[in-house]
Amino acid sequence: GVVVLAGALLEHAEQLIDKGIHPIRIADGFEMAARFAIDYLDKISESYPVDKDNLEPLVQTAMTTLGSKIVNRCQRQFAEIAVEAIISVADLERRDVDFELIKVEGKEGARLEDSILVKGVIIDKYFSHPQMPKEVKDARVAILTCPFEPPKPKTKHKLDVTTVGSYQELVKYEQDKFVDMVKKVKDTGANLVICQWGFDDEANHLLLKYELPAVRWVGGPEIELIAIATGGRIVPRFEELTPEKLGKAGIVKRIELLDY
Repeated sequence: GVVVLAGALLEHAEQLIDKGIHPIRIADGFEMAARFAIDYLDKISESYPVDKDNLEPLVQTAMTTLGSKIVNRCQRQFAEIAVEAIISVADLERRDVDFELIKVEGKEGARLEDSILVKGVIIDKYFSHPQMPKEVKDARVAILTCPFEPPKPKTKHKLDVTTVGSYQELVKYEQDKFVDMVKKVKDTGANLVICQWGFDDEANHLLLKYELPAVRWVGGPEIELIAIATGGRIVPRFEELTPEKLGKAGIVKRIELLDY
């Protein structure tokens, strides 16, 4: 339907261009017509109360729109997923839906029938160490945008290490900094770390040693979604991390593609 409508509009636009009308004026005219059509539809439309206990009418409507799509062989399944996703994030009082809160994540290797709705946040990452648990229940999540690494000078610098003792002191300094960072996180009561940046093997080993599962290199949009979903605060510095800023989740687990 959309393709047919677009084709008809372009056909008429071509005729107007042949008459010497500027494309910008044609586009403005289409925009005015769209506003007029929307206003008219608002006038003739009937309000429909949404009942969360009876979503069948919405599912039937969604099935109608999916009838001509490539997913039509799973028409009802995808209609139910779409309706449930919308209802989960919709503000029914304001009649508003923030579609930024709905994420579609595609994976190769399975069938359309394997598609599921996850009421949470999915990130395409692993726990940072293979020996970390694959599942964390009653998660208290520290959401960090600061890296697990020693502080760096803000100006250009050069460090000459001339003796074994100096090198050992440098290594000890880094280890102490890593231990301090991990302890600051543990002291808040966190049992899971979501970090926007990476960390090296030393920090990763300490996180495993202190039984603090972590996920690294999580993108900015995913960090924001995790904060919204868990009610946590995004923390830019370890010194600012407090128990009140931790997010809470019933369960965080790694899902293999064929688990379902």
